[in-house]
Amino acid sequence: MASGQRHKIAMVSDFFYPNMGGVEMHIYQLSQCLIALGHKVVIVTHAYGERVGVRYMSSNLKVYYIPLTTALTGKPVIFPAIFVSLPVLRQIFIRERITIVHGHSAFSSLAHESLLHAKSMSIKTVFTDHSLFGFADSSSIITNKILKLTLADTNHVICVSHTSRENTVLRAKLDPRNVSVIPNAVDPSQFVPDPSKRPNLGTITIVVASRLSYRKGTDMLAAVIPLICRRFPRVSFLIAGDGPQRILLEEVREKHGLIERVVLLGEVQHCDVPSVLVQGHIFVNTSLTEAFCIAIVEAAYCGLQVVSTNVGGIPEVLPEDLIELCEPSSDSLLAALCKTVKRVSRGRDVLDPFVQHERVSTLYTWQNVAARTESVYNLIANQKPLTHRQRFLRYKDIGPVSGWFFVFMAACDLLFLYILMWFSPDNLIQIAIDLH
Repeated sequence: MASGQRHKIAMVSDFFYPNMGGVEMHIYQLSQCLIALGHKVVIVTHAYGERVGVRYMSSNLKVYYIPLTTALTGKPVIFPAIFVSLPVLRQIFIRERITIVHGHSAFSSLAHESLLHAKSMSIKTVFTDHSLFGFADSSSIITNKILKLTLADTNHVICVSHTSRENTVLRAKLDPRNVSVIPNAVDPSQFVPDPSKRPNLGTITIVVASRLSYRKGTDMLAAVIPLICRRFPRVSFLIAGDGPQRILLEEVREKHGLIERVVLLGEVQHCDVPSVLVQGHIFVNTSLTEAFCIAIVEAAYCGLQVVSTNVGGIPEVLPEDLIELCEPSSDSLLAALCKTVKRVSRGRDVLDPFVQHERVSTLYTWQNVAARTESVYNLIANQKPLTHRQRFLRYKDIGPVSGWFFVFMAACDLLFLYILMWFSPDNLIQIAIDLH
């Protein structure tokens, strides 16, 4: 707490443990570092199976698993009921004396709802956008409208790359001065090179670690695998991850007789990812859209040569000499992989894994991410809150029809809040014990 201000922060998202991914790890690691800086942090997410109620993690990090119904969308997000979450979120924010609500991910219904309720309660808000969206397809149009509502009166927005920042500013029509870029990070102690785990006898292993879906470019990967295996007899693939397009890889493997050379590990827990990465020489990312690919940073930490599609914020992640970029097409990916395989097989222009680890470790640290996030909190801490009239005027400007609908929705949220305050006054809600 270099500034002397101690903040009480609620990290809110549908994405958290036991579900594991980039957003989940970001929230956990950022929370731990903020606690180390002297701030109070609680995490609010929805219930996962029998994991309901309050749980504690390392450093007395409190997690609220609230019992809300999840939607059947293929993602672990709550059904967007808007007002249903207000009673429980109000209780949490008051019990924990929250001063800043920090929502994560545009895919999270709970994050959007928490920011709306927080502004009704005159609590400062921050939103971190971890994704890129288009502008033309129906899902993007709907998501962008919701994002405009959420961010219309949010105090500050954080994006994980400059490309993501430009995308978010355009989608939500934000003032660029209210949007900061703070990248993701990786704990270097968890991703350490171990060349002894790599196969010997000249075999080169290409590692893939991602969800097997269309957005992650699994079609391209399936098209390239048999071509690479045909050109390079000593190349094998190690694929970690699961998803709807796993069956496509299984079909390619059986059709071309590559069962022994293409290993499908299925879903791998994040704690086991380092043990997978250290077995490889090359890491390939085939995403069609990506705001910031944390997986290629993890692979670089483990000393792998990185090949990736040149999309979204990926060109910003690693220096040019540590990544081979290609266009999101099968031909370009094939050419990039062939070039990298030849380079690795010759052993030329390949940085020593431990030297690469040390170099990448200076680029991304969670301590730096936490310090920069703390600066955002300090910036908004003394901002004068908007009146409800000012909030409604901002909602009205979103659109000639949707704007008035959002005004009505925000007014109903405020009315419901006043009803809750009448039945259960703030001063009668028991304050939680502060363990930080």
